[in-house]
Amino acid sequence: MKAQPPRAPGQTNMTDAPHPTAGFRRAEDPDWHWLEQRDDPQVTAFLEAANAHSQAWFAPLDDLTERLYHGHLARRELAVHGLPTALDHFTVWSETAVDADHPVWWRHPNGEPERREPFFDLQRRAADHAFFEVGDMSLSPDECWMAWSEDTQGDEIFTLWLKRLPDGEPLALLEEIGPELCWAEDGATLLFTRYDATQRPESIWRLPLTLGATPSADEPALMLREDDPEFWLGLGKTRSREWLMLESASKDTSEVHLVPAAAPATAPRLFRPRERGVEYGVDHRPGHFYVLHNREAPHFCLDRVDEADPQGEPERLIEHRQDTTLEGIDAFSWGLVASERDHQQAQVCLRVIELDADHAVRRDERLPLPETPCSLGLADAPHFDERRLRLREESFTLPVTWTELDLDSGERRRLKQQSVHGDLRPDQLTCERLWATSHDGERVPVSVVMRADLAGHPLPTLLYGYGAYGETLDPWFSVARLELLARGAAFAVAHVRGGGDRGEPWYLSGKLEHKANSFHDFLAARDALVEQGVSDGERIVAYGASAGGLLVGASLNLAPERFCAAVLDVPFVDVLRTMENPDLPLTTAEYSEWGDPREPAARSRIRDYSPLDNLPERPWPPVFLQGSWHDTRVPYWEPAKLYARLSELAETHGVDGSDHPTLLRTDLEAGHGGASGRFKGWHDNARQDAFILWALGLETREA
Repeated sequence: MKAQPPRAPGQTNMTDAPHPTAGFRRAEDPDWHWLEQRDDPQVTAFLEAANAHSQAWFAPLDDLTERLYHGHLARRELAVHGLPTALDHFTVWSETAVDADHPVWWRHPNGEPERREPFFDLQRRAADHAFFEVGDMSLSPDECWMAWSEDTQGDEIFTLWLKRLPDGEPLALLEEIGPELCWAEDGATLLFTRYDATQRPESIWRLPLTLGATPSADEPALMLREDDPEFWLGLGKTRSREWLMLESASKDTSEVHLVPAAAPATAPRLFRPRERGVEYGVDHRPGHFYVLHNREAPHFCLDRVDEADPQGEPERLIEHRQDTTLEGIDAFSWGLVASERDHQQAQVCLRVIELDADHAVRRDERLPLPETPCSLGLADAPHFDERRLRLREESFTLPVTWTELDLDSGERRRLKQQSVHGDLRPDQLTCERLWATSHDGERVPVSVVMRADLAGHPLPTLLYGYGAYGETLDPWFSVARLELLARGAAFAVAHVRGGGDRGEPWYLSGKLEHKANSFHDFLAARDALVEQGVSDGERIVAYGASAGGLLVGASLNLAPERFCAAVLDVPFVDVLRTMENPDLPLTTAEYSEWGDPREPAARSRIRDYSPLDNLPERPWPPVFLQGSWHDTRVPYWEPAKLYARLSELAETHGVDGSDHPTLLRTDLEAGHGGASGRFKGWHDNARQDAFILWALGLETREA
């Protein structure tokens, strides 16, 4: 079924008007690289013209966009009350009002709920800014002071603020820092990160504070600097609150320095020197460090070493396994919680390991899953001796649910579940996992959710993928997605190589010289949906964001005819040119993901799949591109250049821009994550869904 152009009453064909690219072509620059000149007024003029072109095309869908937006609002609980968490002295939670974009944080003394009081009003702080985002919030050990990092531009450059709780006057302490913050246990020192010229967190600093009626800060002192441009620095503190962790990591190598949390002026102690290709992380229980690592164990294992002699002989607690990746460890006074991923089932699970006083294992069991496939993880657990674990569970058909598990009694108690309203209930949905066969015979998991009453019929489908950095696409529930499902669409996820869905091997087989596997996997997922009768082969829309934009862009270059349309949100599509410019933010840290183009073999590989360098002779299907002016991860010019070149390709082939559009919308007030306020973000999502429904031929279908 061919998507028909939307028409408003009396609207003329858009091809009658000049395309935005017409007045901005530069014969000497056919690749449109001039769009990288942010200070050139012609750049903003071009983006504004493209926005106007997009707005004109969407005009006939404005009513659908509004119906999607208001339908989404009607399905969700707009007044959100966060789950209270008891700290040492206070119980804290957030509340978001019905009409608010941002929450207000509240607290009361433990056991005294009648003494509730607000202590941090984000809605008020955001009121004067078109964009507002908090990078991190950190309470002092005595819970009397709060520090936070704040971005009011969208460029991920933050200002450090401090206030006495509950109602002290906020004090700006430092500008141009990274988002991460951490209090030392002396209660008078803050740790933070700073960027280098490429916006890489390259140094960690401690800021001594004088806390009183008039708080002040001394000069920051450098704790650690990372000179290797492929490594980033990060902050952490063990749950035991005895050690500060200064972590340096590239995409495949890591190193940890430790500082006593109560004595932050102590020189950092290197825990274990870095080895190329070896990743490790450290957690702590009194007397011992627990080291999660992949040295001679590619799927990771766990060792225990003596706190007084961390270089001594380690004891192996969890062996390396061929069929399971050990993803993470959380240490408590009573033992450990391990997060593991089964390679065959592409499913995460939690494993509780209790240890006695002699460190012998007295309990080792996996926690039951609410369903499969699903997402499962630990929720807030601030106390080292906590024996009632909070679990966060969700799936494509299970709204986010917080459950408390009592380790002593085994009792499970539901604490909270995301509310869903409207005519399409979670129990009216069905989810299935099917398997695609890729070009090399590898089995690729594909998850799909739809209305249960439509199962068994080929459905118009939105196919989503990411496939980079080892990130997993474990099932997640989406209220906004219900608007698509209610109108008869299916939503599918291709768990392609390059992600971590089937553990560490899955990631390694989709990066560097193996990156092309990701694209073949995505196309195989699309074909499997059709061959197994789930999807209508004429009505499949591809969706990718950021590195997922690379996935979808490269897949469209290989087989544009397999999709009726695509949505690319802040897409990473100018891969070779970006990786060849080490002065751009974040580029050098990406060498171990994509390759260093200074090496001829790596350059050739990247050149062979970079979407902008491999546009086919035939046009792409209709495409909606989205970018952000302040995006430092994927600069606005990547989707803008793709828009210009796809538009010229379509023009060359005489394609009607009304029924086969190439559209670009650039948010001139946002960064990589899009709008910061929830209502603007939801409206942007509704516009995107209107395009998808149009492409699927469902724009006239009512929910």
